[in-house]
Amino acid sequence: MSVFSENIRLLRATLGKTQRELSQQIQITSSRYSSYENGKSKPPVDVLIRISRIFNVSIDLLLSVDLTKHSLKDMLKLPDNRIVLPVVVDQQGNESIEIVPQKATMGYLRGYSDPDYIESLQTISLPFLKNGKFRAFPADGDSMPPFRDGSFIIGKYMEGVNDLKSGNTYVFITLNDGITYKRLRAKNKTSLTVVSDNTFYEPYDIPLNEIVEVWQYATGIFPESY
Repeated sequence: MSVFSENIRLLRATLGKTQRELSQQIQITSSRYSSYENGKSKPPVDVLIRISRIFNVSIDLLLSVDLTKHSLKDMLKLPDNRIVLPVVVDQQGNESIEIVPQKATMGYLRGYSDPDYIESLQTISLPFLKNGKFRAFPADGDSMPPFRDGSFIIGKYMEGVNDLKSGNTYVFITLNDGITYKRLRAKNKTSLTVVSDNTFYEPYDIPLNEIVEVWQYATGIFPESY
């Protein structure tokens, strides 16, 4: 049985619904829905979207994270109650800020939606950062002074590119470049134009279909030698 099958079985039970009741909400036959829970077939994209909306769980988590091993209470809930990110809390129940290790670009791309990976990261707590989900990413190079190797950018998770504002700085997680920190110059139909604060570097475009996550700059961590 697949992760997806186990997940929708768990989520349906959490809602207290029968297969017939849920299939009616999804607008498919109960036998068709049953085949999804039994792992005999997979839903097409349009049905998968409807299932995601009913459970208020992102498609990414439905397909890739075994929710039977992680409490839904430990997942980040966005304003529309859609769950997209694993959240780490300390023993007192306070939300922690995970620190992505230096030189871990590809590792983060492989594990950003895996609660086990997120829980393995070191954490810090900054009480002045509230009302959002925050994560610390390593700086690289000299394109965004005063950040350079050894420093960290702490970003606030952004739900989508529609909320981004020109002139602000963001950590972009992309399929090709991994972790990159840049200032947003313009939003285009199919891409974002970003620029470095160091004028030595030329602006460039990030295709929207390559963006995995976006984190808005909140604060920074600098070594003592800075």
